[in-house]
Amino acid sequence: MNQLFQRAVVVVLDSVGIGAADDAKEFGDLGAHTLGHLADVTSDGLHVPALEAMGLGHLAELNGVAKVDEPSAFHTIMKPVANGKDTMTGHWELMGVVVDEPFQTYPDGFPEEVIKRIEQESGRRVIGNVPASGTEIIKQFGPQQLKDGSLIVYTSADSVLQIAAHEEVIPLEELYEICERIRSWTKEPPHLVGRIIARPYRGKSGQFTRTSNRRDYALKPYGPTTLTTLKEHSLAVIGIGKIADIYDGEGITESIKTKSNDDGVDQLLTVLKREPEQGLVFVNLVDFDALYGHRRDPKGYKEALEAFDKRLPEITAALNESDVLIITADHGNDPTATGTDHTRENVPLLLYSPRWKEGKALPERQSFCDLGAFISENFQVPKGKHGTSFFGELGESNDG
Repeated sequence: MNQLFQRAVVVVLDSVGIGAADDAKEFGDLGAHTLGHLADVTSDGLHVPALEAMGLGHLAELNGVAKVDEPSAFHTIMKPVANGKDTMTGHWELMGVVVDEPFQTYPDGFPEEVIKRIEQESGRRVIGNVPASGTEIIKQFGPQQLKDGSLIVYTSADSVLQIAAHEEVIPLEELYEICERIRSWTKEPPHLVGRIIARPYRGKSGQFTRTSNRRDYALKPYGPTTLTTLKEHSLAVIGIGKIADIYDGEGITESIKTKSNDDGVDQLLTVLKREPEQGLVFVNLVDFDALYGHRRDPKGYKEALEAFDKRLPEITAALNESDVLIITADHGNDPTATGTDHTRENVPLLLYSPRWKEGKALPERQSFCDLGAFISENFQVPKGKHGTSFFGELGESNDG
């Protein structure tokens, strides 16, 4: 079969899950349903006409979202198989790498020897060292940092070591250097950490706000991803948002940072309007997760998803017939669930191209890896050992 698309555009709606996975009980997430519970925030339901037209309503019963007669996109759900429900686990699986052993987490904070080493290498005292929301931790410890220049270290339900630092107290370059040093000795047990994250903020006590100068230092994927294979075959891999951070730069040919969901869409539109490069455009829209899911803000989450839907027609209008747009997610983060952790959920999969007259239902995918396998087959490059491509299941739409 000939290559179908010159350019694949993958948009990850970070944490927009579509119902509890088969093994959700093992993760404490029985009954989780990010989209379903967002649709129940108001009596009139979820208002996402662009996603509805693509076939979102065929994937689950969602208040306010109809099952349209002629969906414009191929549609199904994908089930997770990796052992975890964090950002890296989900994204790596999307591109063909399955994490068998969950990343180490620190529900009681980091061991004393880790804190002492950070203090020795940075020359600054560590405060915090607890699992916490990023906004709450700076509200609690920010005033002390302003006084004595200490480092605010915290973690979450994910395998992360985060350092919050006021930009006028600890300069960005110093913060980044500290994080790089920590990354160098937390790549394997006994102190394995999935990501070291610099979380700068500004403002006065009581008015602290995090800036867009966040930087993630992730582990390298545990094997070749679809991204690395595409790059090895001289195809473009353009990462927008935190994509390059999630894969530690592996397989990325161009990285574009973003400040928000809207900025992410703006950056994507700029790329789509350039002279097309053959390959992958890979976008992560993080606000759903960072601003609303973890903060358990169903109303804000719903409004953010509806705001994205209003911009979706801009994205589809910027595509040409040699493009395919793929909308999916990396995990769930049900804002009605207890705690602040991600939720173990299936994710939606919507595929749209201007060349198709209509879309159809695809069989449920048994792994996120199927997406990477599809992309590999489309570009006629070797696929990884995980995943089953659905390229051939597009049927009669594989014309032109």
